[in-house]
Amino acid sequence: MSRVFWVRHGPTHAKTIVGWSDLPADLSDTARIARLDRHLPDEALLVSSDLRRAVQTADAIGGARQRLGAERDLREIHFGEWEMRDFGEGDDLDHQMAFWERPGDVRAPGGETWNEVKVRVDRAIERLLRANPGRDLIAVAHLGVILTQVQRALDVSAYEAFGQKIDNLSVTELHRREGRWHAAAINHCP
Repeated sequence: MSRVFWVRHGPTHAKTIVGWSDLPADLSDTARIARLDRHLPDEALLVSSDLRRAVQTADAIGGARQRLGAERDLREIHFGEWEMRDFGEGDDLDHQMAFWERPGDVRAPGGETWNEVKVRVDRAIERLLRANPGRDLIAVAHLGVILTQVQRALDVSAYEAFGQKIDNLSVTELHRREGRWHAAAINHCP
């Protein structure tokens, strides 16, 4: 059995659409970070997205855990021209609504589709598990990234996966047994 403990990075407090923008995390809630650290397995390998908010969060919970390199393929959805804009800003509201209401092949201008993100993240996790057989992983990443894996574990549509809440500094624990993913916990806040 393989276990992946997905941790959503600390909050950025941005009120805009944030994907590949490299914002820092607010890690001032040290009590919550300590609880998160204690909840996670000490022997697990630690990996994160290469964006600063994920790297900083991984640093905060790293302790003596073995750290793997930061993974570009664990980045958030690339929102292209929508990056750092308010939702509904611009003259493409119908296109923005379609991205969220019919996730899949709708692309943010200059960005990625949901399906492209899912393939990217699926491939990265499979590569990491093959390279580290029998090891648990703690993966510090982003809302969209974690939701792609929740979609996989629950075997639901992207739209249904969007209905899951994933708080900052929460843990979503997914297990793979006999080639199938299962959700042990979604959005657990230690």
